[in-house]
Amino acid sequence: MDIESREAVPFPKLNLPMAELPISKSEGKWHVFDPLRKKYLILSPEEWVRQHIIYYLWKHKAYPKGLFIVERGLLYNRLQKRLDILVQDRKGAPFLLVECKAPTVKLSQSTLEQVCMYNREIGARYLAISNGMKHVCLEFSIKTGSFMPMKSFPDFSL
Repeated sequence: MDIESREAVPFPKLNLPMAELPISKSEGKWHVFDPLRKKYLILSPEEWVRQHIIYYLWKHKAYPKGLFIVERGLLYNRLQKRLDILVQDRKGAPFLLVECKAPTVKLSQSTLEQVCMYNREIGARYLAISNGMKHVCLEFSIKTGSFMPMKSFPDFSL
């Protein structure tokens, strides 16, 4: 698969640093190489955002690559769901849960409730939702017993 130029990709520039993603076009479809799953995936708008978030956390925030879980199944109220990105701490405990949406999808209360619902099963200290253009990050406060807004994604310092 040949790597195409960034300008040829039919997705918008995101509000994140440019990610060096191996991208190709095959049989009329765009593909991106996922460095965590070590395979090419169909490049959907949501995958575009997910890969940029992964790259940002890994390369710019120094999150260890081996602590990411991507698109894992999750059973909630007997319904099968799928989380986008979960980063564990070095002890294997949930650290950051991220819900990704396509750039055209507006982040809403419903999106926030979705990640909170998933987190009832996961129990991560930090939550984030992103459409690549806007990011909402939250930290659980033991003092208040609720999630409080943060200015950016948490640093990984464990």
